[in-house]
Amino acid sequence: MIRASVAAFLLTLYAGAEEPKTPVPPDEPVFTQDFGEAVEDFVTTGKNPYFILEPGYVLEYEGTEGKTKLKLAITVLDETKKVDGIKTRIVEEKEWEGDELIEVSRNYFAISKRTNAVYYFGEDVDMYKGGKVVSHDGSWLAGKDGAKFGMIMPGTALLGARYMQEVAPEVAMDRAEVVSLDRKVTTPAGKFKEVLKIQESTPLEPGHIEYKYYVKGIGLIKDGPVKLVKHGKPDVTEDK
Repeated sequence: MIRASVAAFLLTLYAGAEEPKTPVPPDEPVFTQDFGEAVEDFVTTGKNPYFILEPGYVLEYEGTEGKTKLKLAITVLDETKKVDGIKTRIVEEKEWEGDELIEVSRNYFAISKRTNAVYYFGEDVDMYKGGKVVSHDGSWLAGKDGAKFGMIMPGTALLGARYMQEVAPEVAMDRAEVVSLDRKVTTPAGKFKEVLKIQESTPLEPGHIEYKYYVKGIGLIKDGPVKLVKHGKPDVTEDK
């Protein structure tokens, strides 16, 4: 296993990262949040081994939590949005509990043509209850209220690497650690080997941990209680 300090250094080589400039206590894990990307490095379409950012690509998931049936659909839209001066690709997520739609979010991503890392520039969230929008909890945009983009997936996954996914103080501070590169996971969409396992946490909820699992050429296959049931590959491959 690569030690975390070594992995953090290697991540700077593979993802263009710089060491965080803010001092941290010696017992506090370091999560990279300065990535060294330039404006000209970003494009809105591309394919990271674990994260496909091509219009029309769809991922569908199902699962249960207690007695409640859950459904999640992720669609890479043929739409873009400029966030903090960067043109980003819009990825829509819809979540259901039973037959009731509970959340729709429009997430903003861009991929680096230099490192192949995928970066997260924020999201606009609609929370639903009884068919009506009741809040926009969790919404944030890079460049507003001190927020800046984070990394959703490094160009090269390194065991032990730690990085910030969201950097929106007091709103969204999700962070990730690569904890395995060779898990085996079974979903309704198939049996997978060499699965990337990501541990997610946030200082906004100390002690709360979630896990996500990714496969090369497909992307996310398991997110908490939901598992992949269907995925589709688009024909569009060039940047827009």
